[in-house]
Amino acid sequence: MTTGAAVAGTTVAEVMAELAGLDDPKARAVNEKHGDDHGVNLSKLRALAKRLKTQHELATRLWATDDTAARLLALLICRPKAFGREELDAMLREARAPKVHDWLVNYVVKRSPHFEELRRAWSADPDPVVASAGWALTTERVTKKPDGLDLAGLLDVVEAEMKDAPDRLQWAMNHCLARIGIDHPEHRPRALDIGERLEVLKDYPTSPGCTSPFAPTWITEIVRRNTT
Repeated sequence: MTTGAAVAGTTVAEVMAELAGLDDPKARAVNEKHGDDHGVNLSKLRALAKRLKTQHELATRLWATDDTAARLLALLICRPKAFGREELDAMLREARAPKVHDWLVNYVVKRSPHFEELRRAWSADPDPVVASAGWALTTERVTKKPDGLDLAGLLDVVEAEMKDAPDRLQWAMNHCLARIGIDHPEHRPRALDIGERLEVLKDYPTSPGCTSPFAPTWITEIVRRNTT
């Protein structure tokens, strides 16, 4: 594949060969610590996607390879609104790598006309990884389109279930808790109280300059930034 502008009709074999050439053992070692089995630098992956531009048919074929780097690339070059509800549901359940799961939710499902239907279905799913996607979509609504959401009810669920939830689901519920506290002042005291009592992610290691994911710290810091 040339370094110039890619044209429609690029084959899966060509893309897979380029991805193989971008594989970096150091990047793979870092990614594998987060559960992502690929070695492609994400900046280089995004550059490749920019060159390929939107190619939905190619994206579906890349997804079918079950290769993590290829699936990440597919999510960058697909047409989010072209996927059906059942197709998106199947893709989420097939998404093994955390980064694939996150990009599918954030780059595709959030732009899909099936957003709300999937949010409701996934939030109630017995699979905690699937449920975490439902909570991620709920958090999007908490921040951008809260009308119709039962925020007090969401806090009830967080209070009852977050402490003992599996890691991915716990993280997503904690994010929702923090955004309720940040974006909705009328619920902030209760969100802070729940976070303080449950102590979820209280001791999570945080790099210098980064905000702790511990909800009371997160809420307080973002509110402070927004008011200064």
